Amino acid sequence: MGSMSIWHWVIVLVVVMLVFGTKKISNMGSDIGKAVKGFKDGVKGSEEEKSGVVVPPSQVADKTTIDVETKEKTKF
Repeated sequence: MGSMSIWHWVIVLVVVMLVFGTKKISNMGSDIGKAVKGFKDGVKGSEEEKSGVVVPPSQVADKTTIDVETKEKTKF
């Protein structure tokens, strides 16, 4: 009674696919994959900062962000 058989999991999977749709489920999977990859890159980046190794911007995995330098605005 406490154990779930394969048929229970098949029914749950069919209900989830009916509720969310296959496109939404695949989008969620890719979003989770990107989040895990970003987390790993962030952890690896912090380890490299500790060891003194700096990754040049051309080798950054995420090409959607723009790296800019800020300048302080002075009043005359």
